[in-house]
Amino acid sequence: MSLLTVILSSILLVLICVIMHYEFLHYWPRIEGMISKRPRGRILRLVLSLILLHSFEMVIFGLGFWTLGSAESFAYMSGVNTFSLTDCIYYAAAVYTTVGFGDIVPMGPLRFLTGLTGLVGFILITWSASYTFLEMQRYWER
Repeated sequence: MSLLTVILSSILLVLICVIMHYEFLHYWPRIEGMISKRPRGRILRLVLSLILLHSFEMVIFGLGFWTLGSAESFAYMSGVNTFSLTDCIYYAAAVYTTVGFGDIVPMGPLRFLTGLTGLVGFILITWSASYTFLEMQRYWER
């Protein structure tokens, strides 16, 4: 697998996640405005929805690792030679949240996607935290 393939695939995965995140945050006030005006419920639904959104983004990156990694052995995990989709989603979640346990270590060109996944996860989680803070501040001032 070439580095160019991994780079182009990584850019596509990043675009999918960033656009999806943007669209969610853009339409959230409109959708939530139709449901309820209560601040406590609104914030609770926002936080739970963001957790679901981030989980879905981790799955997207996991699918990317699984698809690209199926072409060749992309990582080392103690005692395991093949990676299931579950392993790839777990790995993507560990990298996305910047936990990085180290039980799976990428090799070859997929190290690029690993670094990018960590960067994107950090940025999107921070974006969500900032948005949630602004929403809470808006209702706490009332």
